[in-house]
Amino acid sequence: MHGGTTTGFAGAIRYDLKRLHESWMALFFPRQRGTETGVLGKWEPSSTSGKIAYRAWSALGAPVVAALYPLALVGFAVRYYTRRIDGTATRLGALGVILVSILVWSGLTALARLRFSTTGFLAVGAAGGIATVAAALAYLTGTRGGRASTVLLAYPFAMSALFLPPVVAALYSPTLSSVVLDNSYTLAIWILDNPLDLWGLNTLLREQFTLEGANYVAMWFGISVPVGWLVGLLVTLADVVRPKSA
Repeated sequence: MHGGTTTGFAGAIRYDLKRLHESWMALFFPRQRGTETGVLGKWEPSSTSGKIAYRAWSALGAPVVAALYPLALVGFAVRYYTRRIDGTATRLGALGVILVSILVWSGLTALARLRFSTTGFLAVGAAGGIATVAAALAYLTGTRGGRASTVLLAYPFAMSALFLPPVVAALYSPTLSSVVLDNSYTLAIWILDNPLDLWGLNTLLREQFTLEGANYVAMWFGISVPVGWLVGLLVTLADVVRPKSA
């Protein structure tokens, strides 16, 4: 970890805020980050107009940094767990991820054969297949591509693998239904009344769709994409403030 974090909690915060503000400045100005040990040092404009623009952008960045830093703190925690998962997936490899997913879902599907109807058994088996494919795609897009593919594809695929199978199982289990589907319904109402309360979108959705059956699955698939993007952006923000090597 960077030496600036060894001066205690306050020093760590100052270091993080400095890094984040330097990243803000680097959006438009060169040589802003990591210049402490560089020969040239931090770039600063020499013209009057350049100095005005530089200082104005710096001042504008202060409230932006203040707003982003709490998200970066959340990103540190999220990154900690995603690193553990990524490390396990890397050790297993693509084939290992697929085999582990098949093993887990084969056991759950066998249990579903004993507890659910034939339709429920087939649905849980299909959900396991979807989860396996999604987990494999999350691994491939996360390890074969760059940061963009990881955020845009890998995290949503991972969320789909996590969210969809329990919802499918809940459609055929009264015990799970009382937890998963009832809470999903409450969440759907909140989403419609808050984030989707724009331009009559919530009214349109209420008129066109009834939250029952497969629509629960569609709902959680729709949720998995923005949640995956949010997780990816939080981890990216944490990497901006404190890179993996820090």
